[in-house]
Amino acid sequence: MVWLANWVMNQVLVKSCYGFARKLKSHGFHWGDLSSKPLHQPSPFPNIDKCDLECRGSQTLACDFHKVLLRTHSFFPYFMLVAFEGGSIFRAFFLLCSCPMLWILNYEMKLRVMIFISFCGLRMKDMENTSRAVLPKFYLENLNLEAYEVVASVGSRVFFTTMPKVMVEGFLKEYLNADAVIATELHTSGCYFTGLLSKSGLLVKHSALMDYFGDTKPDLGIGNTSLHDQLFISLCKEAYVVINEEGKVMPRNKYPKPLIFHDGRLAFLPTPSATLLMFMWLPLGFLMAIYRIFLGVFLCCKFTLALGIWSGLILNFNDKNQQRSESNKGVLYVCSHRTLMDPIFLSITLGRRLTAVTYSLSKVSELIAPIRTMRLTRDREQDGETMKRLLCEGDLVVFPEGTTCREPYLLRFSSLFAELADEIVPVAMNAHVTMFYGTTASGLKVLDPIFFFMNPWPRYDIQVLGKVPRELTCAGGRSSHEVANYIQRQLADALGFECTNLTRRDKYMMLAGNEGVVQEKKGRRFC
Repeated sequence: MVWLANWVMNQVLVKSCYGFARKLKSHGFHWGDLSSKPLHQPSPFPNIDKCDLECRGSQTLACDFHKVLLRTHSFFPYFMLVAFEGGSIFRAFFLLCSCPMLWILNYEMKLRVMIFISFCGLRMKDMENTSRAVLPKFYLENLNLEAYEVVASVGSRVFFTTMPKVMVEGFLKEYLNADAVIATELHTSGCYFTGLLSKSGLLVKHSALMDYFGDTKPDLGIGNTSLHDQLFISLCKEAYVVINEEGKVMPRNKYPKPLIFHDGRLAFLPTPSATLLMFMWLPLGFLMAIYRIFLGVFLCCKFTLALGIWSGLILNFNDKNQQRSESNKGVLYVCSHRTLMDPIFLSITLGRRLTAVTYSLSKVSELIAPIRTMRLTRDREQDGETMKRLLCEGDLVVFPEGTTCREPYLLRFSSLFAELADEIVPVAMNAHVTMFYGTTASGLKVLDPIFFFMNPWPRYDIQVLGKVPRELTCAGGRSSHEVANYIQRQLADALGFECTNLTRRDKYMMLAGNEGVVQEKKGRRFC
């Protein structure tokens, strides 16, 4: 009898462990995905690739956002962006530490916890900046091409999502021309979020659809294969599901609108595993940044470049300008502008002492800069006189865009530089990062060099082009605007970028809600 009892017990344990393992696998408990895995079953609705896109201009669409338009499985990266960019590094670390708890919670509790950690005590203004300047980049990079093509084919679009409305509404209306966004509402107190939901709670999509459309049915519905979404799209006249949630990647040339400006420090999608690696790298990365800055500021010698490359810095330099200066004046280097380190890297690679002029530079960065810097005033006549004087003293570096741009675009060039010199050398500069951006529109600019050098392998590509022929300069009868446009096109072709007519003012109005001019503080404000 004893052996029989042992045999029965072994069978029970084996089957229990096997069943648990099957359930664990089917529910997707792995480090990279903190989304809930709702119960899926074979869908009675066809796949979205079967949807005919013709003659839908007058139709109304009801569409889920997460796992339909977005290819990412988890809400977590977007809440981490809110916590890090809108809140602080401490809030982001707290959200990362909650991952073990999130794994064991159900769908609703998981969302409530992430909302509370990301939004509790967060200023509404900070969230508005994050929603406008940070999140759209990551949404565009993770759009499902097949789902987007269906959305773009209809005339009226209504989106439903359980994500907080403040995280998605701006993007959906600005980039996807949403007629309405029905999403979870958050509770606020004064100028701050409390981290709690409003009285309506988490959005229930099929109920929200019935409340919004009433007795009429939308012409087309798109959802995923979960039971909740199938119930949601069953209320539409025609329905399709996204079976392959990862879908096709949206190429840049098919974006609804060009992504030219964006803000924030994180250069990667912060999944749990990627965020963990970032926090593990931070102590070493900070020391690496201090070391690299020390090399450039205090150890300006012929070994600086070699020591920087040894630390992981990647530098590609190509000098196509073989012509000597024909005048007693200095050479005017006209550069594309990617980070504040542009003139420093150019000076090191050329092996020449340069003077850089800039519109915005923190006093700390100006103090520790290893090259001479001069601040401009935005007074055209005064700035022109300053630059003429500097050219008489030596070589000068100018950035006609007036500000940095992260994406493969060149902003409109100011024509002032073309009036000052006949010897103009264009320099195509580009910076590549993998973890942190070294520029900001609304953050602390004094931290820009630190964040750039905290990247494991920051890379700079510098291409010095040939001197502009005299007949294509103002001395050859060209107008200053013609010279500026010619050099902008020359740099764009060398970099593979596109030229735009956007300016510094356009950038700061979009990303920071101001014109990029530091105003004198008159008092302390709390909202």
